[in-house]
Amino acid sequence: MTNDEGSTNAQMTKRASQNSTRDSDFVIPSSVNASPARTIRHSSKSLLASAAELADLLPLIKCNARVAVDTEADSLHCYREKLCLLQVSLPQGDFLVDPLAGNDLAPLANTLARKEIVLHGADYDLRLLRRALNFQPAHLFDTVIAARLLGARGFSYAALVEKYFGIQLAKGSQKANWALRPLSPKMEEYARNDTHYLLPLAEKLEIQLIERGRLGWFQQSCERAIVSAAIDRERDAEEAWRVRGSGLIRGREAAILRALWHWRDREAERFDRPSFHVLRNDQLIETALAVSRGETPQFRHFSERRARDFQATIDAALALTKEDWPETRKRHADRPTREMERAAEAMRKRRDQAASELKIEPSFIAPRATIDAIAADRARAEQLLVPWQRSLLGL
Repeated sequence: MTNDEGSTNAQMTKRASQNSTRDSDFVIPSSVNASPARTIRHSSKSLLASAAELADLLPLIKCNARVAVDTEADSLHCYREKLCLLQVSLPQGDFLVDPLAGNDLAPLANTLARKEIVLHGADYDLRLLRRALNFQPAHLFDTVIAARLLGARGFSYAALVEKYFGIQLAKGSQKANWALRPLSPKMEEYARNDTHYLLPLAEKLEIQLIERGRLGWFQQSCERAIVSAAIDRERDAEEAWRVRGSGLIRGREAAILRALWHWRDREAERFDRPSFHVLRNDQLIETALAVSRGETPQFRHFSERRARDFQATIDAALALTKEDWPETRKRHADRPTREMERAAEAMRKRRDQAASELKIEPSFIAPRATIDAIAADRARAEQLLVPWQRSLLGL
């Protein structure tokens, strides 16, 4: 997981008496299990790094219809993130697969693709797995979608584990460098816990979805999530430099900011570091504004070579003529017609009423921007919303 969800067993503030030390069997208390007979155990191995170990894992996956999965990447430590760890949880145990060991992971990906994959907030993980392993699941169970359909306001992994199992999970190794080997015991425990509770959590959520008659809605949303994650998000080179907070920058300042953004991107790629390791976005903006006032900020962490290239980039941007400055982006789209406004207002009223009756967040049925887009072009409804959402809006 890439946010503040998950933790380590060592940091749990509540423990069941059945829990034992790391690398031994870890039994989920009966109150956690959807089925009292289930026993989920940690694998006694550390990372599954050899071809033989991966081959042993495949039969275990094949005999289960549902598999919990999570990923860890190194996006905070390199220019192009890569898959560094793949967590797999089954009723037979929790397993950590090492994608950096040089093994062919195609058999594993192909086996997982035929299963229902349980993920928490699936979009990032599915995109990472598709890029790394050409993986796309046949079926998905996203516990975030399930929780939101059930009206949960707190739907982080930690919040759901506490709500359903009474276990508080502290923050763990979110910002760790997952490309390093060996992993520390704390990192291993953090990684295992990211999938450890997903299977019993999915069972509990599924029961509630059935009880409330929303399982079909859930399946529609999960199917859309699979499709959406398979679509590449292409970066527009002409727009990528317009970082957050730069909306009011115009003219020469915009030219300087654009030049600095591209220089930073080249520097980050050159040294295989995230771009913010070179300069943060706010520093780019501050520099562009300062240079336009005749000042040149100095950064102590720059090497002599980087400082020269930095100044040369600024000088080149200052030498541009007005014709070469970035075009000012239109801040406002065409003003909506009265008919569009009436259509949007009618949809919002239906949405809010449905949300109140169902006790779910209105934005989960349809965000405001989506409603406005459909009011402007009714044909976009099928692209932007799944059938249950369209039905609640009267479309």
